[in-house]
Amino acid sequence: MTTTIQPTTNDPEPPPTTGRVVTPGTSVAADMSGTAGTRGTAGTSSPPGTTACAGVVGPTGATGTAAASAPDSTSGAPRTSVPAVPGAGRTSSGSVEPAHARVPAPRRADRCGVGGAGAPLPGAARADAHAPSAPAHVVRFAVLGDSLSEGVGDRVDGVWRGWAALLADGLAGPGQHVEFRNFAVSGAQSREVAEQQAPEAVAFRPDLVSVVVGVNDTLRHTFDIGRLARRLDRVCADLTADGAVLLTACLPDPGRMLGLPPPLARPLARRQKAVNALVHAISARYDTVHLHLADAAWTDDRSLWSADRLHPGERGHRAIAARFHVLLKARGLAHGAPPSPEPEQPPPTRTEALLWLATAGTGWVARRCHDLLPQLLHLAGAELRHWAGGSAARLDRRAEHALSAALAAVSLDATVATMGE
Repeated sequence: MTTTIQPTTNDPEPPPTTGRVVTPGTSVAADMSGTAGTRGTAGTSSPPGTTACAGVVGPTGATGTAAASAPDSTSGAPRTSVPAVPGAGRTSSGSVEPAHARVPAPRRADRCGVGGAGAPLPGAARADAHAPSAPAHVVRFAVLGDSLSEGVGDRVDGVWRGWAALLADGLAGPGQHVEFRNFAVSGAQSREVAEQQAPEAVAFRPDLVSVVVGVNDTLRHTFDIGRLARRLDRVCADLTADGAVLLTACLPDPGRMLGLPPPLARPLARRQKAVNALVHAISARYDTVHLHLADAAWTDDRSLWSADRLHPGERGHRAIAARFHVLLKARGLAHGAPPSPEPEQPPPTRTEALLWLATAGTGWVARRCHDLLPQLLHLAGAELRHWAGGSAARLDRRAEHALSAALAAVSLDATVATMGE
């Protein structure tokens, strides 16, 4: 079964923080709202460290994550305590569980069957003297990142679900139990992932952990590939130090997705190429389960994307989950059924799409006018000057030098990182 523990989210402006409980029927507004007409209401505040258990599913992959279905109150499956966190939390039935009733997460050394290369697979039996009645086979899956990983674009019953929750449903085989916690927050940059999400994920002690971030960094005037390299390397080192397996992905160019004119699109494309090259190097260093989402077959299929042209719709989230499931199964890390590729929710109508563009889309553009747009116009001016002077290649070389310096600063292998990705 899968126990979904939906962490807290905030609106991305100002920088996101945690501390809000997400319960069925509520949703947190995204930096870029997802599928048109699906923006939910903000959750209510709660004490720091509070978590919510959004649902329970069986090992066959049946939906039961945050907003996928009701808690498993009829199957007779036993409920289990969620890992220890400060304060109280919500059980799968929606009731509040006292903090003292929680079972502390066992130290990695106390967990049997989890380790590095050649070790038994995550989900093997773990010895925990404090919880003799706990399931013997537990896989902990944590998700870090921004709105893509939060699930924006795939709204079910008032909350974002997304590819990570769909994937979690397909990790457990017979006799296994998945504890799933999503730390991703809309609008998050690498700084928020490193300073806020990663420490909480390390405390959760996951077996599998997804780290997909970087697009929001490229959409800010503070973009610095060197800082991004240091943050990502530190996050991945901290998470793998205890034996966790990482999931990573390179991402599409936002300028291309938004259909921006070349002088505006090229600077963003250059930044995203640098981020993807960095992620490739990170993937090689930490032997991650890596998914390539920057290819044209993915970006050109409009049926996979929501009205904002930056987030996948339900079909796209299902495609991401299915592709990760294939890679994990090849490593022996996914034992349940893969998610269905076919959407369960009707696509947004044209009216809903126009409503989104007039509300959430306009708000996003307005915020970027104070952040990205002034610098983007400056970068576009530089593009035009170099293009007119026949020296546009200088800008590419400058970006390549910055990437090389960033990789060298954290001793990453530059031979697996190319700006052509």
